[in-house]
Amino acid sequence: MRYLFAVIDSHTNSGTTDEMVAIDAFNEKIEAAGQRILAAGLVAPAEASVFDSRNGVHEVSRGPANDSVVYMSGFWIIEASNDDIAHELAAEASRSCNRKIEVRRFLR
Repeated sequence: MRYLFAVIDSHTNSGTTDEMVAIDAFNEKIEAAGQRILAAGLVAPAEASVFDSRNGVHEVSRGPANDSVVYMSGFWIIEASNDDIAHELAAEASRSCNRKIEVRRFLR
């Protein structure tokens, strides 16, 4: 099963040197285990664009779809055989990056 680990933060690219070392070590571990599908940081929500082309209307707005003090500043997509393993990895990811991690399982 695949899972999204959303890194929840109030800043973008805010990792300290020690946190980046821990994140790199976590990435190497899950890569070696064949569990890492993709990992990346994201630009700040202020740099986002929202596209809405429903019902024959095309609108583009600058900024985030949801205005919030905290947001997804990065993510991992991982492979795990069950929720327990994914949750163990999420706890380790949280320790590594020193941020909250929201876990969501993919539907398919």
